Amino acid sequence: MGRAKEIIVKVIQSKVANEFVKKYHYSGRTVNTSKIHFGAFLDDKLHGVMSYGPPMVKKNMLGMVEGTKWNEMLELNRMAFDDYLPKNSESRCISISIKLIKKNAPQIKWIVSFSDSTQCGDGTIYRASGFVLTSIKRNNSLYQLPDGRVVNNLNMTGKYMLSDLAARSDISSAWSYNKNAKIIGAKKVEGFQLRYIYLIDKTCKLTVPILPFSKIDEMGAGMYKGEKVSLEDRKNAREV
Repeated sequence: MGRAKEIIVKVIQSKVANEFVKKYHYSGRTVNTSKIHFGAFLDDKLHGVMSYGPPMVKKNMLGMVEGTKWNEMLELNRMAFDDYLPKNSESRCISISIKLIKKNAPQIKWIVSFSDSTQCGDGTIYRASGFVLTSIKRNNSLYQLPDGRVVNNLNMTGKYMLSDLAARSDISSAWSYNKNAKIIGAKKVEGFQLRYIYLIDKTCKLTVPILPFSKIDEMGAGMYKGEKVSLEDRKNAREV
């Protein structure tokens, strides 16, 4: 593991975390629901951030693990690293952050996270960190605005609407995002969304099926660093 063992993971302020995420996350955006942020430090400098918080629509998530109470799960909703850290650093940092959550917030039983296989990747880091794959579906929630920004459909209506859109007189936060998309001129982004779950409490029982990782290639959902590529091709490339 080399220098990855020297990485220090600790809680950091939201302002510091958000500035880093805006610079290094592929979306360039933070998540408003993030509540706790972990920083990954090497050589006394910040090189990675992991942000956790409740999902935007939490009621849709609770039932995925049997008997989950309102305060017993979190979403890893932002993860960003620069290129300074050595190989395998990301999975090690996630592992440490989960151990810190287990120690300091023992009521948290499980973690959910989503991999964006429309713009970024299919979850290599999650698989290396012990998460299980529970869903692969066509991503119908992302739209590209005329200025190039890619946003969630919730960002075009309701309380999560982007401030610059909310300021426009020709659209309303009360309208559906489909109507607003037509007015704005936004177009759907094609691709997949993969859902991963990590059980901190190993006695918890999933109510959703665990999918084999081979399903990613079967559905054509493979992506790495924004490029469509299968798991099998990546495996062959490593062997070569």
